[in-house]
Amino acid sequence: MTFNEARDSRQPESEGRVALQRLVRRAVAFSIRQPWAWLIVNGYKDVENRSWWCGRRGQILIHAGKTMTKDDYAACMIFIAGIAPHLSGNWRVPAYDILRQQCGGIVGEAEIVDCVTGSKSPWFVGEYGLVLKNQKTLPFAPCKGALGFFQVEHV
Repeated sequence: MTFNEARDSRQPESEGRVALQRLVRRAVAFSIRQPWAWLIVNGYKDVENRSWWCGRRGQILIHAGKTMTKDDYAACMIFIAGIAPHLSGNWRVPAYDILRQQCGGIVGEAEIVDCVTGSKSPWFVGEYGLVLKNQKTLPFAPCKGALGFFQVEHV
């Protein structure tokens, strides 16, 4: 069963959640602070900036880090305002208090398709950028995170 099949199954909510939990137990996750995690899983942010090269490719779960300060949130809003002319659509990042409720757990999935040192994406500002595709939200599932990539064992 794929991530999408687990999430989109027509089973009753509790059965679909159990299938998703079985899948998540075998998955690799990457922890990213909110509101950046929200931007990724909702398909707005297509590059995740890092100071290190990443050779990993393929599907990963997106873990929203346990910590998000008001300064983190404000810095993200300032960044978005700076690149707004390059963004399409009419969307808005949820309020700070709403995103605080989705910290410290799995919030979605994405596929890493490349790691680049330059990109035309307005989101690229780093030394390296993990190029992301097929981003999707998943039901929030609390779990402990870790630095870098980590195996999700319990949800």
